[in-house]
Amino acid sequence: MRLRRLLGHGLGAAALLILANCDDALESSIAPQARPTQPQLANAYVEPSAASRDLARYYQRVERDLLTRGLMRTDGGGPDTPFDADDLARNFEAIAFYSEYPGAAVSGSSQRTSGRLSRWSGPVRIQAEFGPSVSPDQRAADKAQIRAYSERMSSLTGHPISTVTRNANFHVFVAGDDDTEFVQTRLRQLFPNIGQAQLNLFQDLPRSFYCFVFASASNGAPNTYTGAVALVRAEHPDLMRLSCIHEEIAQGLGLPNDSPRARPSIFNDDDEFALLTSHDEKLLTMLYDPRLKPGMTAQEAAPVVRIIARELMGQSL
Repeated sequence: MRLRRLLGHGLGAAALLILANCDDALESSIAPQARPTQPQLANAYVEPSAASRDLARYYQRVERDLLTRGLMRTDGGGPDTPFDADDLARNFEAIAFYSEYPGAAVSGSSQRTSGRLSRWSGPVRIQAEFGPSVSPDQRAADKAQIRAYSERMSSLTGHPISTVTRNANFHVFVAGDDDTEFVQTRLRQLFPNIGQAQLNLFQDLPRSFYCFVFASASNGAPNTYTGAVALVRAEHPDLMRLSCIHEEIAQGLGLPNDSPRARPSIFNDDDEFALLTSHDEKLLTMLYDPRLKPGMTAQEAAPVVRIIARELMGQSL
């Protein structure tokens, strides 16, 4: 079982769609726009259905199997996972600038193509939103995890990233199979022009969809993110749930790709690490270094990337 992500680029809206463990990536057509503030839907707790409880047991078995095989490490890397400045620079280029799946759909022989650096320029305001099937205790725990992780992201990047209860531009939905109607209605509120293809992602999700995020930008500044939405399955056990939070928020900040050479890293399909590592922390610091600019190509950024990597690793230039 691999937690791989597939990428699809919506050409009209300059939107990025990142999917976990799926067979197809769909084009995103969401564009940010001015809209009146609308009240959030009521989401009083409703006990999960039998189908949702069965799904939760399935994911518990998946997590147990991964842990039994020594995967989903939480130690952040150690002596067995060394990396140097050259590794860091190479991995940053692969993860920040390249997309394995450049089109709106994924073919069996996808070709890696060079893109441009994308990230946020304005403050990132993250709001946790919960489907009715998520218990009050779980909501409180997830909010605390998202708040702590947001603070860590802000410290690493030097960029204003915080959690809010209103006026968010990065929405993290924790929702189960029972919560489809709630999530779709809420998405229509947030993005009145959302397409049916995107709404369908939240309906009858196959088990192979673990979590995903899409980030949107305006046509005028296609490499500057202005909004994002992530979904984390409510049925996940604790570690898989936290792993999704770590991965999808980090990807929504501008690290969209995987690399099989990245280690220790969550940006790798091998599931060795569940949570953000020391290597990944440096990738995020690099991403928001002011010497790099949104829209840069990998070739344009390469000399600066090498300098920053050596600085972060304490190696001489």
